[in-house]
Amino acid sequence: MQQKTRIEGWQFTQPPQDHLRIEWPGGRFETARRGQTGEVEGKIAPDFHLVMVTLNGGAAHHAFRTDDGFRYEGRDVKGMVSFLPAGCNRELVLRYVAWEWGAIAIDPVVGSPKLRNAKSFLVDRDDFIYGTTAQMCGLYHREGNLDVTYCSTMALALSEYLSNRVAGRGQRGTSVKNALTRRQLRDTYERIDARLAEPMSISDLSLPLGISEGHFFRTFRGATGQTPLEVISRRRMDRAARLLRETDLPIIEVASLCGIESPSHFARLFRAHKGHSPSRWRNK
Repeated sequence: MQQKTRIEGWQFTQPPQDHLRIEWPGGRFETARRGQTGEVEGKIAPDFHLVMVTLNGGAAHHAFRTDDGFRYEGRDVKGMVSFLPAGCNRELVLRYVAWEWGAIAIDPVVGSPKLRNAKSFLVDRDDFIYGTTAQMCGLYHREGNLDVTYCSTMALALSEYLSNRVAGRGQRGTSVKNALTRRQLRDTYERIDARLAEPMSISDLSLPLGISEGHFFRTFRGATGQTPLEVISRRRMDRAARLLRETDLPIIEVASLCGIESPSHFARLFRAHKGHSPSRWRNK
């Protein structure tokens, strides 16, 4: 009998390689790869809702069963997406597998209430879920880290997407109850501007208003048409543009004052918002 290797929430007879994991309040992201392997048995016991994506490669045979009665037996290929609700275990067998996978875990307390009754599922392809997971994986490998605000925003967006998938077509339009009040929005903008130089999570903005992260995300987007991450990024880049124009501070210090420690990430973000690199903006 093969000895199983345990990675919090995951048990495999043969561990994957390059297993990376990052956590933030309300979620976590994991990714790993596996070279050509004849057979792997395992069990997944998630404490959070878990979305798993085959980013590259696959398996000639993948069979699993879950506690809520879902069963699958067949191939696993790039793009396949599966969902496992919190507290629902999955037992699996993989044969002739070589792949790279990514997984996003969503705290059931923070995620949409609609997910509480969600069941396990698997689809051949979902461009939104695949694209979200692949983007997080690419950034993680490139930067060696992920921004807390970015992670929490992506996880909440994924939670909303999944809840609409589970519940069917979501309601159209935005009613008054689905948007922050003017006072709440003004207070939130002031709070964002006061903390642009610091890491910022959704909970930092939702707690002072006395509402959940998921409700804040929905009502903020209902009021502004943008996600919290989009607004935070825009206001950070507006501050950066002013500092570059009005001061002689080194660019790396400007980035730090705008809450971004990675110079390369700052340069990409600034160019995306302003159309020029930080140095070219300053020279112009």
